[in-house]
Amino acid sequence: MDGKVIFIGGGPGDPELLTLKAYNVIKKADVIIYAGSLVNRDVLNCAKNDSIIKNSASMNLDEILDLMEKSVKNGKLVARVHTGDPAIYGAIGEQIEGLKEKKISFEIIPGVSSFFAAAAALETELTLPEVSQTVIITRPEGRTPKPSAEAISKLAKHQATMCIFLGVQMIEDVVNDLLTHYKPETPAAVVQKASWPDEKIVKGTLNNISNKVHEAGITKTAMIVVGDVLDTEGITPSKLYDKEFTHEYRKGQLN
Repeated sequence: MDGKVIFIGGGPGDPELLTLKAYNVIKKADVIIYAGSLVNRDVLNCAKNDSIIKNSASMNLDEILDLMEKSVKNGKLVARVHTGDPAIYGAIGEQIEGLKEKKISFEIIPGVSSFFAAAAALETELTLPEVSQTVIITRPEGRTPKPSAEAISKLAKHQATMCIFLGVQMIEDVVNDLLTHYKPETPAAVVQKASWPDEKIVKGTLNNISNKVHEAGITKTAMIVVGDVLDTEGITPSKLYDKEFTHEYRKGQLN
């Protein structure tokens, strides 16, 4: 059994945001299983002509593991391509568990998450000095349950930068939960398909973001970003490049 399964972070959509390591694996993979409901098919353009490519959107866990097992036993290299970074809402935990039970070798290659691509699209830094030094990554509860302590209404009390996955279809509920602690005038934005050619950006505040999202026709594949970091005027500069600030690599200049 010389084959192997490699989980790959396929990035947010733009094929050029695929890591070089992931690109090299896709290029030589014998079997590619990709999350077709989210992964941009163009990410796989570098695959070899005789590679077997399967869209996992129509497959269940047993079918995915069965294909992996048969391929690896035949000495095949399997690339399992997930959107963004597979560690965030990638559903790789149960796949890893299944592979371990079958004693199948695997590896994980990280990728560029969509919340990073959303921040780039919004031309913002998610952690600004004296504004927010914390980023909360979460999702609203849907068919997948959440621990009660992780409810958005409870996380909102930190008033940190918040990046909310898988919530745009219930934007009103998300906003209502956020308003338990954030002010109505708190900046908010929604980025649909960040880094894709048809990327769409909606900006507003918690007061009006729901209406703007509906007017833009955004119903899925979008990131909600909330926090004062989206208001980029009057930024307090970081100490890192302050000419008067001394650190390990540079002595500060006194006026």
